[in-house]
Amino acid sequence: MKSVLIAPLLLAAAACAPTPTETILDAGGDAQACPAARYAYLVGRPRSEVPQTPAGATWRVTCTTCPVTMDYNPGRLNILYNQDTGRVEQVKCG
Repeated sequence: MKSVLIAPLLLAAAACAPTPTETILDAGGDAQACPAARYAYLVGRPRSEVPQTPAGATWRVTCTTCPVTMDYNPGRLNILYNQDTGRVEQVKCG
């Protein structure tokens, strides 16, 4: 009887689970979450559909041929689009 009551609670808890992120350890061993998997749906879509950067997040939205700094930030989300077509080509961490 208890399992019949617990099963719906487990299903409800699973539905509220956070979306997956790619967790990477920085040089100090601290976890840096990069939500590349969450925004992978943007590949092939127009740049205009890229949402605003959430508060506290580190994003870089730039064209694939534009110059960028070479610093590596495992928690930064990079959204790269084709300058000619305006379509997103890559969503990655770094």
